[in-house]
Amino acid sequence: MSSETSDTLDQAMVRSSGLDTLLRDLTDRAVQEVPGAAACSITVSRGGRLLTLAGSDGLPSGLDQRQYENGSGPCVDAAETGAEQYAPDLAAESRWPAYTPYALSAGVHCVLAVPVAVEGETGAAINLYGVRPGVLDPGRDAARTFAARAGDAINVALRIERRRQSVADVRTALLSRSVIDQAIGILMAQERINARDALERLRRASQHRNVKLRDLCGQLVAKVSSPASDRRK
Repeated sequence: MSSETSDTLDQAMVRSSGLDTLLRDLTDRAVQEVPGAAACSITVSRGGRLLTLAGSDGLPSGLDQRQYENGSGPCVDAAETGAEQYAPDLAAESRWPAYTPYALSAGVHCVLAVPVAVEGETGAAINLYGVRPGVLDPGRDAARTFAARAGDAINVALRIERRRQSVADVRTALLSRSVIDQAIGILMAQERINARDALERLRRASQHRNVKLRDLCGQLVAKVSSPASDRRK
């Protein structure tokens, strides 16, 4: 892959507002950079099932989904085995008998699925589709290079999203701790008890009412914080 292509992928990451946008940029870029590719999609295995995370313009609807439903097809095999799958002429292909008629009916005659190493996922692949037999022959090396480069970009984006999620989780935990501490303080003042006894009372009330401790504390804080006229209602 040329340095120009690499720069373009880096630029896609910078301008991307999230993983979804980045993946769509990558699939569109693959069609431009891989000779013979008419459409591209990205398959990832999550939670024991295969999903298409993005597809380029011109990708026939259901082309990947039909493979997932059958549990058989080039992108399924590439994602699950980590081995490249190439079908230069689907009309002469015997490996995926439940899939090839559908692909041919959608105008796809040539398929190349290249595995992608993605952190935290059990399998992934970039799937390239051609409209004529053998049309992807000259693009196989470019596809492999692109898949490796795209894998790096996807991994960076995933790490960024995980950090964002981690920050959100910490913020939620801190807010929960804050409202619990406020509720403990309220009980200590009202009942003239220490912090440990106040927390134990809140926990027992949470279990008895089958309400999360954080939610119970939030209700208590809200009740005490509301105007006296509201509390009398």
